[in-house]
Amino acid sequence: MLLLSFAAVLLLAVLVSALANRTILSTAALFLLAGFALGEGTTGVLHLDAESPIVAELAELALFAVLFTDGMRVGWADLRSAWRLPGRALGWGLPLTLVVTALLGHYVAGLDWPQALLIGAVLAPTDPVFAAALVGNDKVPARLRHLLNVESGVNDGLALPFVVVLLAVAAGSSDLHLGELTTELAVGLAIGVLVPLAAIALERTRFFAASAAYAPLNGVAIGLLVLALGKVTHGNLFLAAFAAGITVATFGARERAAFEHFGENVAELLKLAALLVFGALISPAFLAEIPWTGWLFAVLAIVVARPIALWISFLRSGLNLREQAAAMWFGPKGFASVVYGLLVLESGIVAADEVFHLVALTIVVSILAHSSTDVVVARAFDESRETPSWHGVLRRARRGGRAVPDPRAQPTDPPGETPARAGESPRAES
Repeated sequence: MLLLSFAAVLLLAVLVSALANRTILSTAALFLLAGFALGEGTTGVLHLDAESPIVAELAELALFAVLFTDGMRVGWADLRSAWRLPGRALGWGLPLTLVVTALLGHYVAGLDWPQALLIGAVLAPTDPVFAAALVGNDKVPARLRHLLNVESGVNDGLALPFVVVLLAVAAGSSDLHLGELTTELAVGLAIGVLVPLAAIALERTRFFAASAAYAPLNGVAIGLLVLALGKVTHGNLFLAAFAAGITVATFGARERAAFEHFGENVAELLKLAALLVFGALISPAFLAEIPWTGWLFAVLAIVVARPIALWISFLRSGLNLREQAAAMWFGPKGFASVVYGLLVLESGIVAADEVFHLVALTIVVSILAHSSTDVVVARAFDESRETPSWHGVLRRARRGGRAVPDPRAQPTDPPGETPARAGESPRAES
């Protein structure tokens, strides 16, 4: 039934995708709402709950695929030359978002400080799945797209140590496992760099070569190997995925070009399937269990926490008001928070169920809000929409006027051509 439901909703999403690209209609919201309608607590078509193995596995796999493909959009040279703004968002914005969300969790939702700090860490990272709506739009300034892409790709892995440490604090454990966390991050980074380097080096030798038909599968093989080794060695999968994508983009331009379109389609399929499954966890009864203070917390966590954190982070950064407002608003919560929320639920701490309810509600509100406003935010940067319609008519009329031969023109002017203005090439008006 899960496969049948996914296939039917996917067909519907394909049929309305052109409309969704022009309006606030969102395919992500469509899958989320379809999961809600088909879930156990609504119509009972899909029999899934938070403890179903497919929920955590699919969310983790979708996040891995999205981080891997997003990493391919950013080479090491790009990171090194344009790290100032992402560095502000990660170095200041991430911990400030955690702190402001924790304050809201304590004073609005009524959580104790350990649980409040924990939910702040779970909801601190932004999701590359929904940030991609702006990252892939050429109308958005390049530095803003770069900022959102790098921030959303890196902050998932950076938030994980905070989640694990605060989870141990909330459980009352004296062992914070700092050594294990450091090892996990280091192993994930090493796998993400060394595996692609080895694969690219092998293909460069005279003994191996990928045919045109199999070239797109090279990226798939690299990604699967990174994923498998990360699972076996308990390395940080999210950091490994993003590092692997960056490594391929930096050292394997041919592999990147062959995989790019195919990889984005695979990541999109996994994302939509995970959204359907996550939506099935949410039911009217699930939402009814959340008090009004929880609903207020979810809204404030989106419209207050990140805007305050990034406003402080980008003081005197050089971003104009429009770019800063877009970055402050577009901090969607998604699969990283789903995975971390499930970790909290499985931990068995005292407030595990309450924290998961708040996390799930915040993610739902974020998906509906951010996936429905990406087109609006992108259009705000479309300068052609700000140009009066009569401007083009006047410009064409002026062109026509200049094209009329002037009897006083110098005889050296070639027939049928208008002299170029100073500092302008003859083709500048074309």
